[in-house]
Amino acid sequence: MNQSTKKQINSFRKVSFLTVIAVYFLILVGGIVRTTGSGMGCPDWPKCFGSIVPPTHVDQLPEDYQEIYLQKRIAKNERFVATLEKLGFAETAKEIANDKSILIEQEFNPLKTWIEYINRLIGVLIGFFILLTVWKSFPIWKFDKLIPILSIASLILVLFQGWIGSLVVSTNLLHWMITFHMMLAILLVFVLIYLYHRSGKLKEGKGVSMDVPAKIEWVLVAALFLMLIQVVLGTQVREQIDQISFELGNMLRGTWIESLGLPFYIHRSFSLILLGIHILYFFWAFKYVLRRSKISLWSQLLMMLVVIEIATGIGMAYFAIPAFLQPIHLLIGTLIVGIQFLLILQLREHKQFRLKEN
Repeated sequence: MNQSTKKQINSFRKVSFLTVIAVYFLILVGGIVRTTGSGMGCPDWPKCFGSIVPPTHVDQLPEDYQEIYLQKRIAKNERFVATLEKLGFAETAKEIANDKSILIEQEFNPLKTWIEYINRLIGVLIGFFILLTVWKSFPIWKFDKLIPILSIASLILVLFQGWIGSLVVSTNLLHWMITFHMMLAILLVFVLIYLYHRSGKLKEGKGVSMDVPAKIEWVLVAALFLMLIQVVLGTQVREQIDQISFELGNMLRGTWIESLGLPFYIHRSFSLILLGIHILYFFWAFKYVLRRSKISLWSQLLMMLVVIEIATGIGMAYFAIPAFLQPIHLLIGTLIVGIQFLLILQLREHKQFRLKEN
């Protein structure tokens, strides 16, 4: 591999890594949007109150602005319902059509509008990063065709994510739509991490030979699967908190936890299972994996994040769900699944290299 090719691969890896960071930053901002109740700060999409730059005062809007944007959302939802019916999701379509909460139109709030607007700007920035990733992947085609193919797939995924984001707005933050939106973001992270890892194998060539037992990989796969379930449970708890907050007018935060239902108690107990399985993985990783290898370093970071994640969860449970902890809790949870996925790729790489040696 000549120097020019190495530079092209290095350039692609830098861009893909920056794109992963940008996606995680968007997840953090998305958590802030939800914590501050700014999800409907812009009642339309992709513009905000019909403008590229949103208003700063209600006087800049027509008197019947709420009715105007409500009718626009109703029209979009009707098209969405029709699409779901054509795809065979008649029951889901019926639920959306009959959901009266979708018809609630929020009053203009400049702070919430600009928080949501910044969230969208970061989303556009990620779109440019993805386009750059696709462009940087083309020279790698002759060495690895899967990298440009997956880069293009990530672009399609971002466009689909944008469309789902527009439906989240039009359905007035329908709960299961928010969860689906989050899982798509995690899927995008997985694709980008895989691209970064795969391009690294092109650059570095042969890996370090390590006799890593299969049980280490499998316990980590189990940890990833359980963590994804935990993320979904967390979104359900968040939905309950949103409902309680709305009913109490965002007052009496100290009573919110005791008002939560079964998903919260499952989510809380699940964290102990996750801690146990990560301790098991960490013990085995340090027993069988080279101490100064990348796997060892990423494993240490993973364990540290798991402990911090549990600590933030305890902080929310015992200190009346501080608003600043909620987006941090979400970000760390998604960071954990990303590192788990990267470690699985690295473990599989060493296993494949060991098989080739034998």
